[in-house]
Amino acid sequence: MSDRVELFYAPQTRATGVRVLLEELEAPYKLNVLNFKLGENRQQDYLKINPAGKVPVVRRGNAIITEQVAIYLYLADLFPEKGLTPAAESPQRGPYLRWFVYIASCFEPALVDRALNREEPPHSMSPYGTFDTVMENMRSQLADNPFVLGERMTAVDVLWAMGLRWGMMFGIIPEFDEFKSYTESYFRRPAPRKVLEEDQAMATEQEEAAALVGIA
Repeated sequence: MSDRVELFYAPQTRATGVRVLLEELEAPYKLNVLNFKLGENRQQDYLKINPAGKVPVVRRGNAIITEQVAIYLYLADLFPEKGLTPAAESPQRGPYLRWFVYIASCFEPALVDRALNREEPPHSMSPYGTFDTVMENMRSQLADNPFVLGERMTAVDVLWAMGLRWGMMFGIIPEFDEFKSYTESYFRRPAPRKVLEEDQAMATEQEEAAALVGIA
């Protein structure tokens, strides 16, 4: 199996964070860029890779990995020498997995409901409890720590920094001092700065390509 990681990618999507993680890991990778405005993610060749037509997707050899959290865990475990994943026997491994699952099972559903102005489900049926509970849980976790797990940065920080930054940019989540300090600190790192700058240029190129064929 080739060690080369392929990332199916579109700028300014969830795939951006995966690319940031690859840069943090200093991993060799190939970008397969899709232009959503041209519908390239709905073409049959890509739908064979991910029938949902979404990104990110990682392919390594014959292995195809979809789902954001699975990709982060896979990549960090693939390059353990970079120190972004606690070992299985580490006391931090459980909390590390917890905060990965929490962002997918609680944080994102809460954000979607809030963004769409949907009424929160009854507490007994809600996967996340309440929006305020989700925010306060994360706020508390970051109150005395520079990173999610304390003093050590791990792959879960890439995902949380991306999610919190996005939520604050669009006014969906509160701009707590803890969130602002955490994201501002993370986005001073070389990897996210590089990827976000290139993402903006790539998004502009894709918009221009779409405009040429009359797609707004």
